[in-house]
Amino acid sequence: MRAVEISEFGAPDVLRLGQRSVPVPGEGEVLIRVTASGINRPDVLQRAGHYAPPPGVSDLPGLEVAGVIESGDARAMEVAGFKVGDRVCALLAGGGYAEWCVAPVGQCLPVPGALSDVEAASLPETFFTVWSNVFDRGRLQRGEVFLVQGGTSGIGVTAIQLAREWGAVVIATAGSDEKCAAAVELGAHHAINYRSQDFVAEVRRITDGRGADVILDMVGGDYVAREVDCLAEDGRLVIIAVQGGTKAAFNAGLVLRRRLTITGSTLRPRSVEFKSAIAQALREHVWPLIAQSRLRPVIYQTFDAGQAAAAHALMESNQHIGKIVLTW
Repeated sequence: MRAVEISEFGAPDVLRLGQRSVPVPGEGEVLIRVTASGINRPDVLQRAGHYAPPPGVSDLPGLEVAGVIESGDARAMEVAGFKVGDRVCALLAGGGYAEWCVAPVGQCLPVPGALSDVEAASLPETFFTVWSNVFDRGRLQRGEVFLVQGGTSGIGVTAIQLAREWGAVVIATAGSDEKCAAAVELGAHHAINYRSQDFVAEVRRITDGRGADVILDMVGGDYVAREVDCLAEDGRLVIIAVQGGTKAAFNAGLVLRRRLTITGSTLRPRSVEFKSAIAQALREHVWPLIAQSRLRPVIYQTFDAGQAAAAHALMESNQHIGKIVLTW
């Protein structure tokens, strides 16, 4: 099969289209003939040598795919309600940049509604991440104020739509007026251009000084102190990436006085059981909303698999709004 390999750690041009053996599904797994592979920031980090796959996982990048089940553990498929020939999308720990991949049955979901495979391939990584962090860890409730940093990223466009659907007041940050307008079009009640506005002051203004109840942060670094400043009492800060650095100094006194929670997570190394539980929650609470077009995938651009380097270069440029997808 064709597969996109990391020939060495480095810039996007280290990605090469090579040949690999078709993987063999094991117990509790299915073999998927891949038609589309979502691109995510962790893929970029892996290519640069900063995010190794967990032990035993394929060295190929790619954390989400859509395609057709070709074979697998018959008993596990029966329990999950799948059969050979079903269209699915799946969350992977690696190996998604290939014409075939194996995935745990529990991490597969049916393609919702009339979505294309490209649209379906854009769903798993962001929806699993947002559900786990905003709703499970962040405990976002109806009527609360939710701030998402990087509102037009793949994670951002998903978080905006889900939080709005759940009845939260949604504030998004973005790096241009065009991106702010896109965030509002997607459902954000307010958008802040972080290049020309102080998001702390803006959050306080929007909330009449109260602050945000939940913040989803993909920056880390010096953002943490500013986010602590604009959290409401009993607020929750959830950190899922550290693009701005791993070191943070903040006012611990505010954490005490406002009873704040600072937490975070990474999804890739978690167990199949953990990810399967998220899949079940999504299938119950979120997939019907996608099927009804109340939530929608946002595809910025697709690339043929042989153009993976160009796709990574686009992601690193931060010009995109929504998801970038490879097609096979």
